[in-house]
Amino acid sequence: MTEELVIMRDRQAVTTSLQVANNFEKKHQHILRDIDALKKDVSNFGQMFIEGNQPDTYGRDRRIYYMNRDGFSLLAMGFTGKKALQFKLKYIDAFNQMEKQLQQQKPLTLPEQISLIAKGYENLSADVKDIKDRMGLPGNMAHSFSKKRNAKIINVLGGKKSNAYCDKNIRAKTYRALFSSYRETFDQDRY
Repeated sequence: MTEELVIMRDRQAVTTSLQVANNFEKKHQHILRDIDALKKDVSNFGQMFIEGNQPDTYGRDRRIYYMNRDGFSLLAMGFTGKKALQFKLKYIDAFNQMEKQLQQQKPLTLPEQISLIAKGYENLSADVKDIKDRMGLPGNMAHSFSKKRNAKIINVLGGKKSNAYCDKNIRAKTYRALFSSYRETFDQDRY
């Protein structure tokens, strides 16, 4: 059951709003509403929750949130009752097990890190449809894209305090490799 509760995404243990709704026997729309309400009041919301899409049983995209341990804890604090307590304990155990597995993994090499960034970028491509036909993205999309790119690089390099991120040469090489990947993938020099 642990695999169902917590999954690996971008080398981080996360769960989804859909999993929370299913396991706590709540309507998914209510879980989304509760998370959206947190967005207004939580200054570091983006560090705990990431919005995404997941196909439903008919293949249609449905909005979901991925959340790390902190996001789950914040959301689940409002759930009450004996059954809710049991599921909270199961989630805590699942996060602990997944994070233990993460700690046992060896660090990624620079080529592996770049490959992971490129893989994450493929997920972004749905957000920047028809980029080949554009001379660049509108300002708000370019800003959003840049934020996602920077967050991905920081994550892949191990965070802002990691040796890889602090080494300007490694960081610069990673950015250059990512831009090269953009140019090759989309046949564009800018976004």
